[in-house]
Amino acid sequence: MQEQIQKILNKIPYKNLQDVRAVGLIVFGIIVLMITWSGIGTIQTNYNLQKQINQLSQESANQQLENKNLALENQYYNTNQYVELQARALLDKGLPGETLILVPKSVAYSQLAPEPKTPSANTNIQKPFYQQNFEAWMAFYFHRN
Repeated sequence: MQEQIQKILNKIPYKNLQDVRAVGLIVFGIIVLMITWSGIGTIQTNYNLQKQINQLSQESANQQLENKNLALENQYYNTNQYVELQARALLDKGLPGETLILVPKSVAYSQLAPEPKTPSANTNIQKPFYQQNFEAWMAFYFHRN
């Protein structure tokens, strides 16, 4: 019985673990894996931080453009042209020598061109399935609505 156990233990390569070189290689492999894992984590963190930086810089650029637009709008509000337009619109005022004519809405709307009529759903003729399918594919390929 002891001989059989000894044969089984001889087949297991655990004796290689008693060699200092093998243990050193295993420890070296574990250290390499740990360094690699740490490097991957660092790369992932840097990638996420770079995404945040890009997003914040884009928001900052958008905010600067909005500020410039507001500054231009404020400049426009300080011009005489804006004051004149507001006086005309809100106070029904005009320049000296101008005559203001108020036209009733009913008269103004009667002079407009008639709106084009849109085809109703009742006028659409139901097309066969194969024709609808073909037209749908053509619209898809040629980017039509």
